[in-house]
Amino acid sequence: MRSTNEIRRSFLEYFGTQGHDVVPSAPLVPYNDPTLMFVNAGMVPFKNVFTGLESRETPRATSSQKCVRAGGKHNDLDNVGYTARHHTFFEMLGNFSFGDYFKEQAITHAWTLLTRVWGLPAEKLLATVYHTDDEAFALWKKIAGLPEERIIRIATKDNFWAMGDDGPCGPCSEIFYDHGPQIPGGPPGSPDEDGDRFVEIWNLVFMQFEQAAGEIVGDLPRPSIDTGMGLERVAAVMQGVHDNYDTDTFKALIAASESLTSVPAAGAQRASHRVIADHLRSSGFLLADGVLPSNEGRGYVLRRIMRRAMRHAHLLGTHDPLMHRLVPALVAEMGQAYPELGRAQPMIEETLEREEIQFRRTLSNGLRLLDEATAGMDEGAELPGDTAFRLYDTYGFPYDLTEDALRSRGIAVDRTGFDAAMAQQKAAARAAWKGSGQSADNEIWFDIAEREGATEFTGYNSTQGEGRVVALVRDGKEVAFAEAGEELVVLTNQTPFYGESGGQVGDAGLIVTAPGATAGELKVAVSDTSKPLGRLHAMHGKVEVGRVAVGDTVQLVVDGERRDAVRANHSATHLLHAALRHRLGDHVTQKGSLVAAERLRFDFSHTKALTDEDIAAIEAEVNAEIRHNESVTTRLMSPDDAIAAGAMALFGEKYGDEVRVLAMGRQTGSRNYSVELCGGTHVNATGDIGVFRIVAESAVSSGVRRIEALTGEGARRWLVQREEALKNAAGLLRTTPEDVEGRVAALLEERRRLERELAEAKRALALSGGGANANADTVDEDVGGIKFSGQVLEGFDPKELRGLLDQAKQRLGSGVAAIVAVNDGKASIAAAVTDDLIGRVSAVELVRKGVEALGGKGGGGRPDMAQGGGPDGSKGAEALSAIKALMTE
Repeated sequence: MRSTNEIRRSFLEYFGTQGHDVVPSAPLVPYNDPTLMFVNAGMVPFKNVFTGLESRETPRATSSQKCVRAGGKHNDLDNVGYTARHHTFFEMLGNFSFGDYFKEQAITHAWTLLTRVWGLPAEKLLATVYHTDDEAFALWKKIAGLPEERIIRIATKDNFWAMGDDGPCGPCSEIFYDHGPQIPGGPPGSPDEDGDRFVEIWNLVFMQFEQAAGEIVGDLPRPSIDTGMGLERVAAVMQGVHDNYDTDTFKALIAASESLTSVPAAGAQRASHRVIADHLRSSGFLLADGVLPSNEGRGYVLRRIMRRAMRHAHLLGTHDPLMHRLVPALVAEMGQAYPELGRAQPMIEETLEREEIQFRRTLSNGLRLLDEATAGMDEGAELPGDTAFRLYDTYGFPYDLTEDALRSRGIAVDRTGFDAAMAQQKAAARAAWKGSGQSADNEIWFDIAEREGATEFTGYNSTQGEGRVVALVRDGKEVAFAEAGEELVVLTNQTPFYGESGGQVGDAGLIVTAPGATAGELKVAVSDTSKPLGRLHAMHGKVEVGRVAVGDTVQLVVDGERRDAVRANHSATHLLHAALRHRLGDHVTQKGSLVAAERLRFDFSHTKALTDEDIAAIEAEVNAEIRHNESVTTRLMSPDDAIAAGAMALFGEKYGDEVRVLAMGRQTGSRNYSVELCGGTHVNATGDIGVFRIVAESAVSSGVRRIEALTGEGARRWLVQREEALKNAAGLLRTTPEDVEGRVAALLEERRRLERELAEAKRALALSGGGANANADTVDEDVGGIKFSGQVLEGFDPKELRGLLDQAKQRLGSGVAAIVAVNDGKASIAAAVTDDLIGRVSAVELVRKGVEALGGKGGGGRPDMAQGGGPDGSKGAEALSAIKALMTE
């Protein structure tokens, strides 16, 4: 017996020896096709090669492609566990010719591998061809020697493949295996073809025509081959079993489930073990490929798969989470062929365990209420739709889970009533929203979100991808199309463009014609991306070339260099936050931020300015984490669990049922340097930040400080500019950059010496009563029988006034002295009274009179010495006159 792993390896080895490139499986998320939720066929990764939009060095390839069918039009979820060949996850073996060999060699390869390499009995095989494909019919007779009755012509589209209404198409030839007359069913094309006796194991697609609007318009210049063989189906054939779940891989997974639950896979429990085994595979591979459970899009489908398996674990009587304990068995069976499973194993286990703990709470309440609601219902009854909706809306019990839970009892669910209750709730939510004071301009986003659902953000793993245009908004109104020169907002069903939120700016980039699109050239320059209602990613731009219309498939290209700079700055804010708390204390929390491409700004709670030593230590700590270049990891958790685990919640974020938890930096014990809740985009490793430089620290408000910083190229440019400025300064000072500090210190000391000498000269000149600083009022005079000395000095330091007045008092012996110092248009005035006159004259009153003349108010000091100032330095003489007038009163 060949194991599944041996069959996969043998297939790839055979075609590898026949000149085919052995290509690793592509991820399950098809970023090159917005019409697909997941890769569901082996040819999907080669779509652009078949259409001529991409080329390969070699014209042949072979692969074992991971596939999921659990959402959209390709949805096998409800059948899984109850049939022999339905799966959510499966592997598609394929060989591909891109304009190289065609029908004859494709049929030769298939027949050789099946009968000569694998040894399947020829009498057990038969083939179908499209009813007009005489060439394929003749080749099967010639190559395989099949009698005509085992080459069946099929006139339906089951044997004609098309990529879509436009593009390559061609007839198919399917290979069937006959499990024998003991199994009910007839050959393909017969009335009993839906039986299980004849099982399709391989489909050969002959791409030979070009199609437009659903009609064949000509031959392809380079006919190609696309084949697909279900690994699980062919493994069943080669292992001598009729049921895919009896193959070695599934038997191992089911055995692990039996061991952990202590429940045999027999009777009513057989389907539950099968569901668990199948859904374990799809959940594990989707998680490994970056899909995380959520309430929208791909994440919702993953959660639905996980929860269906978890409900069946509950049906088996398990009291503790089961799914995460089965991951080692999955990795043991499939990890060698798909090493990404092993790399992601800790994350897969953690996510499954967390989801199952959370789901068991919902399940316990929901099943109890469901039992109450269906008490007394017999087989064939129908649960009212509003009851199903109440379970969903109030208790979080999904509709599909209600439907699945009642299946075994033969009770249906009124889907029409459920949808009506859902519509009524949406109408009530809209009415409440309108009454909440929200801007009427925002109502258009509510309409779009209600109609199209949330935008699926694909930008955590990619900066490019395709999307289908679901809405265009111009001047606040929806439009069907927009042409060159028009500004508008574009919304697609999925996008890698990040919408501004959490302090991170929105992405910029381009929207262009998608590969393979029939529309003409398109170029929309996207300048910003916003996030209306927190659910839509709205790309703001201008049509520069062509025309864009609702329904178009477009290529979305984020400005990668700008995104990288934003990511570096965003991750740096997390490291900065941790460093601030280490240096200043746990009272530090984020109070706001701006994460742009050019810089970052981080506001935090702290009562005083940071010292130079603080800033240097914080900067050094952040750069140390950057240099260690640890990977940045993402986990999905409930907010409560995340905070309980030590994650920091960021200011201004609104958290839903689940949050992304970012961990970065070195680990101390079980905790990373920084662990925070954040939905933004980040670097893959701290080393991607490059370098971190604080350029400013300031106060924002009472108790809130702000740091501005640069990273990467921005920090490098800033440092270069500083170095250039230093070199220029050194040139002006006629010294080297290394000696600038000493040269500046010497110049400052020289300046201080000269200023002292100048002050001494001014003082000496003022005391002499002459020079450019004196005016006509500097001569001592008699005012009301009291000797008076008054001066107005230009450019004199007010701090020197007291010394000059002391010297004037000594010279006068008995009298009053007053001096006005004028600097930059403003004046300072001081007056002194000798001790013998204090009873008659007050220096304070004299100064206040002078200040008033200078246009000011106040002034103060002691009766023997007082000082004040005024804004009008041109009134110095008037101030002295006002003092003399007061002395004569």
